[in-house]
Amino acid sequence: MDLKLAGMKVIVVGGASGIGLATTKLLLEEKATVIIWDIRPDTESIASQLAGESNGECSGCQCDVASEESVQRAGAWTRERVEYVDHLVHCAAVGSGKFGFPFSNLQPQDWLKNLQINIMGMVHVAHTAVPLIRKHQYGGLVFLGSVAGQIGSQTDPPYSACKAANINFAQCLAKDLAPDGIRVNTVNPGMVQTPLNRSVWQAWCDAQPEEQKRSYEEWAGEKVSRVVPLARWQTVDDIANMIVFLLSPRAGNVTGQTINVDGGFVMHW
Repeated sequence: MDLKLAGMKVIVVGGASGIGLATTKLLLEEKATVIIWDIRPDTESIASQLAGESNGECSGCQCDVASEESVQRAGAWTRERVEYVDHLVHCAAVGSGKFGFPFSNLQPQDWLKNLQINIMGMVHVAHTAVPLIRKHQYGGLVFLGSVAGQIGSQTDPPYSACKAANINFAQCLAKDLAPDGIRVNTVNPGMVQTPLNRSVWQAWCDAQPEEQKRSYEEWAGEKVSRVVPLARWQTVDDIANMIVFLLSPRAGNVTGQTINVDGGFVMHW
């Protein structure tokens, strides 16, 4: 299916690994021009490799979303290369690395890194990227949320609370940017085997009583089969497919929405 994204200029924040990387690859398949902002020091070489593999246009610069100055530098770097940007995908996030159940397992200082990266990172990116998109008076923003932000997941309270904030801020942006013809949506992954997911679930697995301990693979696989109606993991490609569709003109009347790709884990009526 041609999603009519050929030639579109798309910033993918966190586009050098995980769901962001899968999204970058799919956008290149659709002949979009991709600009990666990522904290990895090898972001530029990853972008160059992806450009060669896809015979497409992909460039990248190192960017730490927790730093407003770093994001502004990435914005200036981007403006030197393109007059405007059509779309933005924001995939950068971290977990606390600590285990909840209850929240008092964590200390207030355990929240700070999550708040700075997962909430302020989104704010920094929005303030820098939106002016680049507004120049075109057209476009789409997709932010990566999480089902944890909908259900109050006790597994990692700082991460869960930040993802709820991400969903809410995306709706604020959708209302603000609608007069400019810019759409804003959130995609919530469910159970995806990424390093971030494992960092959260590994802590959960490790906290089980000694007599109940099993390997992470056994424990996580059983959990997915029990709580996900489709009884299977979601993949990075499943999430990327939804993100790229939402950027396309085929989703031209979709904004302010939170769409789950979670095998049915969270259902609303």
